[in-house]
Amino acid sequence: MARVILGMTTSLDGFVADQDGRAGRLYSDLAALRGTAYLNAIIKETGAVLMGKQTFEMGDPDSYVGNYEFQVPIFVLTHHPPRVAPKQDEHLTFTFVTDGVHSAVAQAKAAAREKAVQVVGGASVTDQLLDAELVDELRVDIMPVFLGTGRRFLDNPSLERVRLEKIDVLEIGARTCLRFRVKH
Repeated sequence: MARVILGMTTSLDGFVADQDGRAGRLYSDLAALRGTAYLNAIIKETGAVLMGKQTFEMGDPDSYVGNYEFQVPIFVLTHHPPRVAPKQDEHLTFTFVTDGVHSAVAQAKAAAREKAVQVVGGASVTDQLLDAELVDELRVDIMPVFLGTGRRFLDNPSLERVRLEKIDVLEIGARTCLRFRVKH
């Protein structure tokens, strides 16, 4: 069965987006990461993606086909699906899940089969998944920037009960990548 890997990039002061909801400064190295062994390994292990609606709307969803690093089924957790579905093809499809995180994870796992479900964001989705004990691995990439204010990472007091086991620490360019197994 598919593992659920939750990945998030945060600033050194613990924010995943600035006060305007933008995360561009956290991904200033994205072009340099493309084609690296690091990103290629993540792409290869991924069979489906799960994201929140805000993450989905950060870019132009119609541009995902052929351009987004994950050309796999994408499951978007939302209360209100878009009226018009974005462009899709035989590799990259969108499913808008309106009945909660358990359903979203179950659907994504079924689509991923033996590969991983990669959770690529939002802070709210991160908190919900960890709180519901639906995450197998937590990957935190820290960028050496300060945002000062904005959307805080892991801002849920009930997460204090989550237990982690360190797997690895990597340095990829400016990023420090922390890998943890979530102990259930």
